[in-house]
Amino acid sequence: MALFSDRATRPDETTDHPGAPVRRRARRRRFTPRDVAVFALLLGIPIVLDVVLIWGPTAASAVLSFSRWDGVSDLVWNHGDNYRQIVQDYPPFWPAVWHNVIWLVFLGLVATPLGLFLAVLLDKGIRGTRFYQSAIYMPVVLSLAIVGFIAKLVYSRDYGALNGVLGLTQHPVDWLGDPSKNLWAVLVLVAWRHIGYVMILYLAGLKAVDPELKEAASIDGANEVQTFFRVTFPTLRPINIIVLVITVIEALRAFDLVFIINKGRNGLELLSVLVSANIVGEASRIGFGSALAVILTVISLGFVVTYLVQVFREEKR
Repeated sequence: MALFSDRATRPDETTDHPGAPVRRRARRRRFTPRDVAVFALLLGIPIVLDVVLIWGPTAASAVLSFSRWDGVSDLVWNHGDNYRQIVQDYPPFWPAVWHNVIWLVFLGLVATPLGLFLAVLLDKGIRGTRFYQSAIYMPVVLSLAIVGFIAKLVYSRDYGALNGVLGLTQHPVDWLGDPSKNLWAVLVLVAWRHIGYVMILYLAGLKAVDPELKEAASIDGANEVQTFFRVTFPTLRPINIIVLVITVIEALRAFDLVFIINKGRNGLELLSVLVSANIVGEASRIGFGSALAVILTVISLGFVVTYLVQVFREEKR
């Protein structure tokens, strides 16, 4: 009889038949009103801020891009005339697109590999590695106003250090005023900052690589280069995604440095500068500037989403 059994069955336990092993039912955690309030607070505030500060203005820009409005007079809907005008009748647009493409390629193919190379080098634990890490990362924490001041000290036609080092004092080069040179001069400064950021990200990823994988590859006869490309680099896939997204965003939202140097003119036109010039410039054209902002957003999302979709497909396979 059940009353005289050796072990009474608890309410949260079940048996299929006498003598069968006892199985415990999974207990469901019951959240108290306090737990629900904490979850709602922790999740609700970031979501509200994200909607109000990010997605709200984005949706508003998308709507306003189909209008002609200066922020004061009555709003007039002009359908897609802003986009047509941007593509066909707005001379700075295509040079700005080309400059953003150059910016992206330079960061992706020059600055990012250099950051990865320095990370691999410093990961070996060379003497003074802490000092080198701090020195290389220092440009990242500098204010862009300071970076712009450094740019003028280095590149100035009259008193710049670069002309002095190259022996061009008799025939100085206007590095920031010449449209054929100023973009590349600025890209060197941008890469100077980007390299330190990429280096820190990859250093964090390299610290998480299992040393046993490298030892196994070494035992199999692989040299350092083969070990890196066949063992280490594939394990850095999450870091690669982060670096790619950051590089694309940095290239497409670039604004501060060129605006400090010459307000994004005379060879330094960028899409972000055109957006700012039309929305908050002397002749405020909020609808037209919003259309430029939508184009910039679509281009940014196009790069990021395409790459992420490919990565997720490979992971599923």
